[in-house]
Amino acid sequence: MTRIDAHQHFWAYSAAGYGWIDPNSVLARDYAPADLMPLLDDAGIDGCIAVQARHDEDETSWLLSLAAADPRIMGVVGWTDLCAADVADRLDAWSGASALVGFRHIVQDELADDFLISPAFVRGVRAALARDFSYDILVKPPQAIHVRRFADLVAADLATAPRLILDHGAKPDIAQGGWQPWADAVVEMARVPSLRCKISGLVTEADHAIWTEEQIARYLDHLLATFGPDRVMFGSDWPVCRLAAEYRRVVDLIENFVARACPDARDRIFGGNAVAAYGL
Repeated sequence: MTRIDAHQHFWAYSAAGYGWIDPNSVLARDYAPADLMPLLDDAGIDGCIAVQARHDEDETSWLLSLAAADPRIMGVVGWTDLCAADVADRLDAWSGASALVGFRHIVQDELADDFLISPAFVRGVRAALARDFSYDILVKPPQAIHVRRFADLVAADLATAPRLILDHGAKPDIAQGGWQPWADAVVEMARVPSLRCKISGLVTEADHAIWTEEQIARYLDHLLATFGPDRVMFGSDWPVCRLAAEYRRVVDLIENFVARACPDARDRIFGGNAVAAYGL
């Protein structure tokens, strides 16, 4: 089975372009394929999905150029303005990019918790799904309560079930031991049959300095119990994970979890489910 990291990022850093990055942090530098590929080799990972990190079509084009140069970048989740009046034309223009598997919007930064179900956004996501793109859902717990309704709205009357992917397990507040409303929202989201979940980004939701596998295990167990082993997939969230852990430690966290909780699902969680989610 091909082993896939279903969620990582590249960027050419600038303070203006990536305002969410603390200029004094380890993230405030360029991150390119040459930085990642040795880490994949060390962890026995065969390929990756590169995910957008800002609302910029130029970044999407740049990620596609990286994928064209390196076959280990197996797909790109890009960005386009899904609320734009001309969203259909925008999506049609992207349809020729073979490495472009889907789109994402950084909903977690939107001021309105119900942004996901706003009519213009639903319309744009429906247009993307109708063109056989996937859509990555990036939300925090207060927004996660709207995911079930969002999924119903975007799936209505589509010929096939939409390929929806929840990023970072909806970002539970692990550092503070937060559980509700996250836990109930996960149960509700998991009722959407075509929604898959990335077990990614959890180390940066924990205390960056003192997190432990035992602290994160409760959240991983809940995600597995609700989504099941056929709908969860590994993602590193590199290089963002470097705020709390280096690449190999993140891989080992999920490897150890899978070995304990669902060893028979290892190939699915580390590759097969990503292939299905992104139509690779």
